[in-house]
Amino acid sequence: MLELNSVATNNEGNNLKKILQKYTRYWYVFLIGVLLCLGMAFLYLRYVAIPQYRITSTVLVKDKDKGSGFSEAENLGDLGLIKPSGNIEDQIGILSSLNLLEKVLIELNLNVGYLAEGQIDDVEIYGKYLPFIVISDPFRIPSFPESISIIPKDSTNIELRIPRSKGKNLNGVYQYGDTINTPEGTFSVIRNPVFTSSEIDRTPISVQFRNASDLASAYYEELIVEPANKTGSLLQVSLLDAIPERGEDIVLKLIELYAEESVKYQNQLAISTIEIIDKRLKLLTGEITNVEKDIATYKQENDLTNISSDAAVYLESAREANQQLDAYQTQIDILNSIENYLRQGGDERLVPSSLNIQDPTLSALIAQFNEQQLDKKALLRNTPSDNPLVVNLDRTLADLRSDILENLKNIREGLLIAQKNVKANSYRARAQIAKVPSAERALLTINRDQGLKQELYLYLLQKREEEALSLEAPITNTRIVDPPRSSRYPESPNKTSIYLGALILGLFLPISTLYVKNTINDTIQSTEDIKKSTQAPVMGQIAHSEDRLNLVVNETSTSSVAELFRLMRYNLSYLTEGQPNKVILVTSGKKGEGKTFFTINLAASLALAGSKVVALSFDLRSPKLLQNMRIKEKLGITDYIQDPKVTLKKITLASPDVDDLYVIGSGPIPMNAGELMLNKRIATLFEDLKAQYDYVLIDSAPVGKVADAFALAPYIDATVYIVRQNYSGKEELKSLNDIIEHQKLKHPMVVLNDTKALISYGYRNAREARS
Repeated sequence: MLELNSVATNNEGNNLKKILQKYTRYWYVFLIGVLLCLGMAFLYLRYVAIPQYRITSTVLVKDKDKGSGFSEAENLGDLGLIKPSGNIEDQIGILSSLNLLEKVLIELNLNVGYLAEGQIDDVEIYGKYLPFIVISDPFRIPSFPESISIIPKDSTNIELRIPRSKGKNLNGVYQYGDTINTPEGTFSVIRNPVFTSSEIDRTPISVQFRNASDLASAYYEELIVEPANKTGSLLQVSLLDAIPERGEDIVLKLIELYAEESVKYQNQLAISTIEIIDKRLKLLTGEITNVEKDIATYKQENDLTNISSDAAVYLESAREANQQLDAYQTQIDILNSIENYLRQGGDERLVPSSLNIQDPTLSALIAQFNEQQLDKKALLRNTPSDNPLVVNLDRTLADLRSDILENLKNIREGLLIAQKNVKANSYRARAQIAKVPSAERALLTINRDQGLKQELYLYLLQKREEEALSLEAPITNTRIVDPPRSSRYPESPNKTSIYLGALILGLFLPISTLYVKNTINDTIQSTEDIKKSTQAPVMGQIAHSEDRLNLVVNETSTSSVAELFRLMRYNLSYLTEGQPNKVILVTSGKKGEGKTFFTINLAASLALAGSKVVALSFDLRSPKLLQNMRIKEKLGITDYIQDPKVTLKKITLASPDVDDLYVIGSGPIPMNAGELMLNKRIATLFEDLKAQYDYVLIDSAPVGKVADAFALAPYIDATVYIVRQNYSGKEELKSLNDIIEHQKLKHPMVVLNDTKALISYGYRNAREARS
């Protein structure tokens, strides 16, 4: 298992290495791409990009109503009156509003831009670097088709260059402060009081009139207003601007104008509030008067002065009436008792005292009656009942009894009348007591209405005084904590990011280009393409030769190409080990893939190794072998085949450059090369060649074009199929697969020619090719 993992790891490493090699051989393309992108980034930062500085300020926005000592229930907002919002989000929206920003730009006269001529591009100037200021109506901005130029002449005059305005030529010299009327608009030029230079610079300055709304929209995108903390009322205002001084002025003016607008708005609200309060106070005055009249009328109609005291009086009157009724009833009962006693009693009985009857006459009569009764009792003890004195006393007692009964009757009638009157008073008192709850409820409702109106009246009076005081001493709810400051270095563009992006782009473009090129390229790029497309072993690679020589292998050559042919010689021996390799056919898929170049140099390499080698130009249709070896052709293969008198010796030529290397030309180009390749003399030729030479190399015609090479199949021991990097198509390997599948040629091997990298093959490479 460990072995398999190691093999997988090695394969991944080799694949990664091959991928890297595929791209690193174009290192110069990456270098050019990186240098080009970095150069473009430098030019962009130097001449195109405008540095943007971050201007920041901190401002405190507080609600002036907070901490005033009144509860939330006492807010005018609860009474329906409009008050400015103290919500921090609302203040952020107001402070960052487009309308307020447009007012700031108009206040600072930024709808007029100034450009000074630069070496490459014009440079915008502002503030103390301006010798003059152009004043125009922000609501009627002049609209010139081109920028106008103003040149300071001296301390009082300027030269004005205006594009021809609707057929009028307005160019000329004007004084500072002159009103310049044009069909496009009216403006004037004044001296800048903060201009720092004492010398007059006569450089033309271009003036551009810009729409304040459009300019405000541009600044609006760069303005950020956000809370400086999570719980407080601090706001951080930040703005991006190319000119730090201008950005600081914009932020400062934005905060100042926000504070002024806030005070102005609060004053407008205060005036409106006072007007509303005055109207309400006038209404409340009438309403309070009407309520007071209702209270008086109600008390008069219900005989009320004070419900609590009146109720107490009614209760006391009812209680006293009840007591009187009880007293009268007691007296009446006593009178009835006395009367019954007098009417039912005998002559000897005494009349009871009048008890609670406070009547002197009755008391005197009862006392006299009892006295006479006692006298009679005393007289009867010694005198008979018919005694005149006794009779006289009986007569007197009868008269007194009659008087007492009459007096009792009168007293009882008086008590009954008094009792009736007391009952009537008691009924009236009880009726008044019964009316107290409803009267109290009705009067309480009226009093409550009166109290609410009085409280509201007093509250409105208090608020009116507060609003009046705020008008007399307006206080803004805004305070600048940190004044606007610009960053020391530009925030935009970010040089590091741009250079890093340029570096990445400089690497990405070549990689993507090479990737696309490799993806759409159907030519053979490496031995990997060969191995993926065919089962034929790879004999090796031949590097690209910068020399124009066809013979690069000799005794003194040390070039990489020569060394690769020496390696190829070893690979040939290794790949054909145990098999005959005397006759080697060299072919390709199409013309121009280097089979003749390979045949010449492989033959030279074998000859330099001590073998006797002969190279045959069997490409009878387009022979190049002798021409490339700078050998003058005489008799050749076609002569040998067609004329039995031509011997092998007559057609064999020695190489002038390499010992033991011989060549045989093709001879005259025949009309019937295909039929000629089937001649029996060819067999005799190869038998003689194998007897005399160690190696026979055949430079044959491309198998992808004609079938001449297949005619030589019975005489060969091995086949070398040449493909050329970036030239031979992958489709050509299909013909090689067909050769292998149908065994049309013996022992085919593949050589990758004209590679752009020096890839050395050792024993390991040869074993890989064998496998």
